[in-house]
Amino acid sequence: MDSLFEKLNRVLNGTVLLDEPLMRHTTWRVGGPADLFLVPDSRSELSAVLAILDEAGIPWEVIGAGSNLLVRDGGIRGAVIHTGRLRRWCRTGEGRIRAEAGLPLMTLIRESAALGFSGMEMLAGIPGTVGGAVAMNAGAGGQEMAGVVEEMILAAPGGEEPWSAAECAFGYRSCTLPTGRIVAEVSLHFSPGEPGALQDEIVRRLNHRRAAQGVGGPNAGSVFKNPPGEQAWQLIERAGMRGAAEGGVRVSEKHANFIVNGGRGCAGDILNLMEKIRQAVLAKTGIELESEVRILGED
Repeated sequence: MDSLFEKLNRVLNGTVLLDEPLMRHTTWRVGGPADLFLVPDSRSELSAVLAILDEAGIPWEVIGAGSNLLVRDGGIRGAVIHTGRLRRWCRTGEGRIRAEAGLPLMTLIRESAALGFSGMEMLAGIPGTVGGAVAMNAGAGGQEMAGVVEEMILAAPGGEEPWSAAECAFGYRSCTLPTGRIVAEVSLHFSPGEPGALQDEIVRRLNHRRAAQGVGGPNAGSVFKNPPGEQAWQLIERAGMRGAAEGGVRVSEKHANFIVNGGRGCAGDILNLMEKIRQAVLAKTGIELESEVRILGED
Protein backbone atom coordinates (compact mmCIF):
# COMPACT_ATOMS: atom_id res chain seq x y z
CA MET A 1 0.00 0.00 0.00
CA ASP A 2 1.29 3.47 -0.87
CA SER A 3 2.43 5.63 2.00
CA LEU A 4 0.76 8.96 2.69
CA PHE A 5 3.88 10.70 1.39
CA GLU A 6 3.73 8.72 -1.87
CA LYS A 7 0.01 9.48 -2.34
CA LEU A 8 0.59 13.19 -1.84
CA ASN A 9 3.57 13.22 -4.19
CA ARG A 10 1.50 11.51 -6.86
CA VAL A 11 -1.29 14.12 -6.88
CA LEU A 12 0.83 17.21 -6.28
CA ASN A 13 2.82 18.92 -9.00
CA GLY A 14 3.63 21.32 -6.20
CA THR A 15 5.72 20.68 -3.12
CA VAL A 16 5.62 17.97 -0.44
CA LEU A 17 8.11 18.50 2.39
CA LEU A 18 8.70 16.73 5.70
CA ASP A 19 9.54 18.55 8.95
CA GLU A 20 9.60 21.95 7.25
CA PRO A 21 10.57 24.80 9.64
CA LEU A 22 7.67 27.24 9.62
CA MET A 23 9.93 30.14 10.59
CA ARG A 24 10.72 30.19 6.86
CA HIS A 25 7.07 30.89 6.07
CA THR A 26 5.95 33.44 8.68
CA THR A 27 6.64 37.18 8.70
CA TRP A 28 7.64 37.01 12.39
CA ARG A 29 10.36 34.50 11.38
CA VAL A 30 9.47 32.15 14.24
CA GLY A 31 7.76 28.78 14.46
CA GLY A 32 8.67 25.12 14.75
CA PRO A 33 8.36 22.47 12.04
CA ALA A 34 5.31 21.13 10.25
CA ASP A 35 5.18 17.34 9.96
CA LEU A 36 4.02 17.78 6.36
CA PHE A 37 4.24 20.97 4.31
CA LEU A 38 2.16 20.93 1.14
CA VAL A 39 2.05 23.53 -1.65
CA PRO A 40 -0.58 22.71 -4.30
CA ASP A 41 -0.24 24.22 -7.77
CA SER A 42 -3.96 24.38 -8.53
CA ARG A 43 -7.41 24.30 -6.98
CA SER A 44 -7.90 20.71 -8.15
CA GLU A 45 -4.70 19.73 -6.35
CA LEU A 46 -5.93 21.53 -3.25
CA SER A 47 -9.14 19.47 -3.15
CA ALA A 48 -7.18 16.28 -3.87
CA VAL A 49 -4.84 16.99 -0.94
CA LEU A 50 -7.81 17.55 1.38
CA ALA A 51 -9.33 14.23 0.27
CA ILE A 52 -6.10 12.32 1.00
CA LEU A 53 -5.64 13.95 4.40
CA ASP A 54 -9.30 13.38 5.29
CA GLU A 55 -9.09 9.69 4.37
CA ALA A 56 -5.91 9.29 6.43
CA GLY A 57 -7.33 11.22 9.40
CA ILE A 58 -4.47 13.74 9.28
CA PRO A 59 -5.22 17.16 10.84
CA TRP A 60 -4.21 20.19 8.82
CA GLU A 61 -3.88 23.97 8.93
CA VAL A 62 -3.76 26.44 6.05
CA ILE A 63 -1.45 29.43 5.64
CA GLY A 64 -0.88 32.04 2.98
CA ALA A 65 1.77 34.73 3.24
CA GLY A 66 2.40 33.94 6.92
CA SER A 67 1.45 37.41 8.13
CA ASN A 68 -1.00 37.82 11.01
CA LEU A 69 0.18 34.40 12.19
CA LEU A 70 2.14 33.05 15.15
CA VAL A 71 3.31 29.43 15.06
CA ARG A 72 4.46 28.08 18.42
CA ASP A 73 7.99 26.73 18.81
CA GLY A 74 6.90 23.08 18.88
CA GLY A 75 5.50 23.40 15.38
CA ILE A 76 2.40 21.81 13.92
CA ARG A 77 1.52 18.13 14.03
CA GLY A 78 -0.13 16.93 10.86
CA ALA A 79 -0.07 18.97 7.66
CA VAL A 80 0.27 22.61 6.73
CA ILE A 81 -1.22 23.57 3.35
CA HIS A 82 0.33 26.65 1.75
CA THR A 83 -1.84 28.46 -0.82
CA GLY A 84 0.95 30.66 -2.22
CA ARG A 85 0.83 29.21 -5.76
CA LEU A 86 -2.91 29.79 -6.22
CA ARG A 87 -2.49 33.25 -7.74
CA ARG A 88 -4.78 33.36 -10.77
CA TRP A 89 -7.27 36.17 -11.22
CA CYS A 90 -9.50 37.56 -13.95
CA ARG A 91 -12.06 40.27 -14.60
CA THR A 92 -15.49 38.67 -14.96
CA GLY A 93 -17.65 41.69 -15.75
CA GLU A 94 -18.21 45.34 -14.98
CA GLY A 95 -16.93 45.88 -11.46
CA ARG A 96 -16.31 42.17 -10.94
CA ILE A 97 -13.15 40.13 -10.36
CA ARG A 98 -12.48 36.50 -9.48
CA ALA A 99 -9.25 35.83 -7.58
CA GLU A 100 -7.63 32.72 -6.15
CA ALA A 101 -6.79 32.58 -2.47
CA GLY A 102 -3.01 32.82 -2.79
CA LEU A 103 -3.00 36.01 -4.86
CA PRO A 104 -1.14 38.73 -2.92
CA LEU A 105 -3.65 41.23 -1.59
CA MET A 106 -1.65 44.18 -2.95
CA THR A 107 -1.78 42.70 -6.45
CA LEU A 108 -5.56 42.59 -6.27
CA ILE A 109 -5.71 46.15 -4.87
CA ARG A 110 -3.49 47.56 -7.63
CA GLU A 111 -5.19 45.67 -10.45
CA SER A 112 -8.70 46.58 -9.32
CA ALA A 113 -7.73 50.26 -9.06
CA ALA A 114 -6.23 50.20 -12.55
CA LEU A 115 -9.59 48.92 -13.83
CA GLY A 116 -11.46 51.73 -12.07
CA PHE A 117 -12.91 49.36 -9.44
CA SER A 118 -13.27 50.97 -6.01
CA GLY A 119 -13.69 49.21 -2.68
CA MET A 120 -10.26 48.06 -1.59
CA GLU A 121 -7.91 51.00 -2.13
CA MET A 122 -7.95 51.90 1.58
CA LEU A 123 -6.52 48.45 2.36
CA ALA A 124 -3.29 49.24 0.50
CA GLY A 125 -0.27 48.12 2.49
CA ILE A 126 -2.00 45.35 4.40
CA PRO A 127 0.22 42.28 3.92
CA GLY A 128 -1.02 38.83 3.05
CA THR A 129 -3.10 37.01 0.48
CA VAL A 130 -6.68 37.30 -0.71
CA GLY A 131 -7.68 34.15 1.18
CA GLY A 132 -6.16 35.39 4.42
CA ALA A 133 -7.73 38.82 4.00
CA VAL A 134 -11.15 37.20 3.61
CA ALA A 135 -10.66 34.84 6.55
CA MET A 136 -9.85 37.75 8.89
CA ASN A 137 -12.11 40.27 7.14
CA ALA A 138 -9.17 42.64 6.71
CA GLY A 139 -10.09 46.29 6.82
CA ALA A 140 -8.81 49.85 7.02
CA GLY A 141 -10.04 53.38 6.42
CA GLY A 142 -13.70 52.40 6.49
CA GLN A 143 -13.34 49.59 3.95
CA GLU A 144 -13.21 45.85 4.63
CA MET A 145 -13.30 42.65 2.64
CA ALA A 146 -16.93 42.03 3.63
CA GLY A 147 -17.85 45.05 1.52
CA VAL A 148 -16.65 43.52 -1.75
CA VAL A 149 -16.99 39.73 -1.35
CA GLU A 150 -19.95 38.23 -3.21
CA GLU A 151 -19.16 34.54 -3.12
CA MET A 152 -16.38 32.11 -2.24
CA ILE A 153 -15.43 28.78 -3.68
CA LEU A 154 -14.35 26.53 -0.82
CA ALA A 155 -12.11 23.52 -1.34
CA ALA A 156 -13.35 20.41 0.44
CA PRO A 157 -12.38 16.72 0.52
CA GLY A 158 -15.22 15.95 -1.90
CA GLY A 159 -14.47 18.80 -4.32
CA GLU A 160 -15.37 22.48 -4.40
CA GLU A 161 -18.41 24.14 -2.84
CA PRO A 162 -19.89 27.63 -3.42
CA TRP A 163 -20.44 29.70 -0.29
CA SER A 164 -22.22 33.05 -0.40
CA ALA A 165 -20.99 36.12 1.47
CA ALA A 166 -24.21 36.08 3.50
CA GLU A 167 -23.35 32.62 4.82
CA CYS A 168 -19.93 33.75 6.06
CA ALA A 169 -21.13 35.85 9.01
CA PHE A 170 -18.47 38.53 8.59
CA GLY A 171 -17.58 40.39 11.77
CA TYR A 172 -14.87 42.71 12.99
CA ARG A 173 -11.64 41.05 11.79
CA SER A 174 -13.44 37.73 11.50
CA CYS A 175 -15.29 35.49 9.07
CA THR A 176 -17.13 32.29 9.94
CA LEU A 177 -16.23 29.47 7.57
CA PRO A 178 -17.30 25.83 7.79
CA THR A 179 -14.79 23.43 9.31
CA GLY A 180 -12.73 21.25 7.00
CA ARG A 181 -12.87 23.79 4.18
CA ILE A 182 -10.34 26.19 2.64
CA VAL A 183 -11.04 29.36 0.67
CA ALA A 184 -9.89 28.52 -2.87
CA GLU A 185 -11.32 31.44 -4.86
CA VAL A 186 -13.28 34.61 -4.19
CA SER A 187 -15.72 36.53 -6.38
CA LEU A 188 -15.69 40.27 -5.69
CA HIS A 189 -17.94 43.15 -6.72
CA PHE A 190 -16.61 46.73 -6.72
CA SER A 191 -18.06 50.22 -7.07
CA PRO A 192 -17.06 52.40 -10.04
CA GLY A 193 -14.11 54.75 -9.52
CA GLU A 194 -11.64 56.82 -11.46
CA PRO A 195 -8.40 54.86 -11.95
CA GLY A 196 -6.08 57.81 -11.41
CA ALA A 197 -7.80 58.87 -8.20
CA LEU A 198 -7.81 55.29 -6.89
CA GLN A 199 -4.11 54.87 -7.64
CA ASP A 200 -3.34 58.17 -5.92
CA GLU A 201 -5.22 56.96 -2.84
CA ILE A 202 -3.16 53.76 -2.85
CA VAL A 203 0.04 55.81 -2.84
CA ARG A 204 -1.26 57.93 0.04
CA ARG A 205 -2.20 54.86 2.06
CA LEU A 206 1.18 53.21 1.44
CA ASN A 207 3.04 56.36 2.47
CA HIS A 208 0.91 56.65 5.60
CA ARG A 209 1.57 53.02 6.55
CA ARG A 210 5.31 53.40 6.02
CA ALA A 211 5.37 56.49 8.21
CA ALA A 212 3.21 55.05 10.99
CA GLN A 213 4.04 51.33 10.84
CA GLY A 214 7.54 51.06 9.40
CA VAL A 215 8.79 49.46 12.59
CA GLY A 216 11.89 47.72 11.20
CA GLY A 217 12.42 44.01 11.73
CA PRO A 218 10.20 40.95 11.37
CA ASN A 219 6.65 41.45 12.67
CA ALA A 220 3.10 40.30 12.06
CA GLY A 221 1.35 43.65 11.92
CA SER A 222 -1.17 44.60 14.58
CA VAL A 223 -1.06 42.09 17.42
CA PHE A 224 -4.32 42.99 19.20
CA LYS A 225 -7.77 43.93 17.94
CA ASN A 226 -9.09 47.40 18.68
CA PRO A 227 -11.70 47.19 21.46
CA PRO A 228 -14.95 49.05 20.75
CA GLY A 229 -14.29 52.79 20.84
CA GLU A 230 -10.59 52.34 21.60
CA GLN A 231 -7.27 51.99 19.81
CA ALA A 232 -5.19 49.04 21.01
CA TRP A 233 -1.89 50.90 20.53
CA GLN A 234 -3.07 53.75 22.73
CA LEU A 235 -4.11 51.34 25.50
CA ILE A 236 -0.74 49.60 25.31
CA GLU A 237 1.06 52.93 25.49
CA ARG A 238 -1.05 54.10 28.45
CA ALA A 239 -0.13 50.87 30.23
CA GLY A 240 3.56 51.75 29.87
CA MET A 241 4.37 48.86 27.54
CA ARG A 242 5.81 50.76 24.58
CA GLY A 243 9.36 49.44 24.14
CA ALA A 244 8.85 46.55 26.58
CA ALA A 245 11.03 43.53 25.79
CA GLU A 246 10.95 39.79 26.35
CA GLY A 247 13.84 37.61 25.24
CA GLY A 248 14.62 38.53 21.65
CA VAL A 249 11.43 40.50 20.91
CA ARG A 250 10.11 43.92 21.88
CA VAL A 251 7.10 46.20 21.58
CA SER A 252 7.88 48.67 18.82
CA GLU A 253 8.78 52.19 19.91
CA LYS A 254 7.11 53.46 16.74
CA HIS A 255 3.79 51.61 16.94
CA ALA A 256 2.87 50.04 20.28
CA ASN A 257 0.57 47.41 18.75
CA PHE A 258 3.49 45.84 16.87
CA ILE A 259 5.89 43.29 18.35
CA VAL A 260 9.22 43.13 16.52
CA ASN A 261 11.57 40.16 16.40
CA GLY A 262 15.09 41.47 16.87
CA GLY A 263 16.49 38.39 15.13
CA ARG A 264 16.92 36.00 18.04
CA GLY A 265 13.34 35.87 19.27
CA CYS A 266 11.13 32.78 19.41
CA ALA A 267 7.40 32.23 19.55
CA GLY A 268 7.58 31.71 23.31
CA ASP A 269 9.04 35.19 23.72
CA ILE A 270 6.19 36.68 21.70
CA LEU A 271 3.52 34.78 23.63
CA ASN A 272 5.02 35.84 26.96
CA LEU A 273 5.19 39.46 25.88
CA MET A 274 1.61 39.36 24.59
CA GLU A 275 0.44 38.09 27.98
CA LYS A 276 2.40 40.82 29.82
CA ILE A 277 0.77 43.42 27.57
CA ARG A 278 -2.70 41.99 28.24
CA GLN A 279 -2.17 42.02 31.98
CA ALA A 280 -0.72 45.54 31.99
CA VAL A 281 -3.59 46.93 29.91
CA LEU A 282 -6.18 45.11 32.02
CA ALA A 283 -4.67 46.46 35.25
CA LYS A 284 -4.44 50.01 33.90
CA THR A 285 -7.73 50.31 32.00
CA GLY A 286 -9.93 47.34 32.90
CA ILE A 287 -10.00 46.38 29.20
CA GLU A 288 -8.96 42.88 28.14
CA LEU A 289 -7.23 42.88 24.76
CA GLU A 290 -8.04 40.18 22.23
CA SER A 291 -5.40 38.79 19.88
CA GLU A 292 -5.69 39.72 16.22
CA VAL A 293 -3.00 37.26 15.17
CA ARG A 294 -3.86 33.61 14.63
CA ILE A 295 -1.92 31.33 16.99
CA LEU A 296 -1.20 27.76 15.89
CA GLY A 297 0.87 24.78 16.94
CA GLU A 298 2.38 23.28 20.07
CA ASP A 299 4.73 24.70 22.69
